[in-house]
Amino acid sequence: MSVDNSTTGQQTPFITPVRNLRLAILDMSGTTITDDGITEQAMARALQEQGIGAGSAQYDSMLGYARDTMGISKITVFEHLFEHNPGQAAAANRTFETVYDELVKDGGVRAIDGAADTIAWLREAGLQICLATGFGRHTQNTILESLGWMGMADLSLCPADAGRGRPYPDMILTAVLALDLDDVREVLVVGDTTSDMLAGLRAGAGVVTGVLTGAHTEAALRAAGAGVVVPSIKELPAVLQGR
Repeated sequence: MSVDNSTTGQQTPFITPVRNLRLAILDMSGTTITDDGITEQAMARALQEQGIGAGSAQYDSMLGYARDTMGISKITVFEHLFEHNPGQAAAANRTFETVYDELVKDGGVRAIDGAADTIAWLREAGLQICLATGFGRHTQNTILESLGWMGMADLSLCPADAGRGRPYPDMILTAVLALDLDDVREVLVVGDTTSDMLAGLRAGAGVVTGVLTGAHTEAALRAAGAGVVVPSIKELPAVLQGR
């Protein structure tokens, strides 16, 4: 059996019936929520606070790297950008979190259309829910509170909870242990970045699904390990039912 899961009409084999899945690990920014570009705004401010002039070649290169690595822990991104100055990396991350939190409180995030309905559908289908992010814990909680999503998931994880963020499999494996699953093949991973796909692949998740509402293209998601790509999380129930 195959389903039309791509914007190009490509037929993708349906691998794992929903009845064999027990846990959905859903990315936040770009997958279940949209922040209308405030991640980049906060990143830009963080760079400027560290003396990186807007419009300079260094600024453009650093911001380009941040775009390319969406989904990866923000402190990890800053540690790469300021690899010779750990103190500067930590300061940039603090600025990022402060600015992002302010923008969130100003109404800068909203749920992606159909995300809450899909989460409810997954629950009704018998799956537990884990919301995962590359942000820090305080920022993750600020987002969840702003949306009224505290308590929506069985578990929420950030990189600090697991040891390493994506593209490492640590958050997925932490969720498997925390929620007492027997087999990582019972896990569905959904995300909008290549790091989400790599983490799912490396963990051995049963279904690794990309969505096109965030950072990366269908080609990039498939190259990174996505077995299924859908326009948005809204289409996920139909795919899992083989429609």
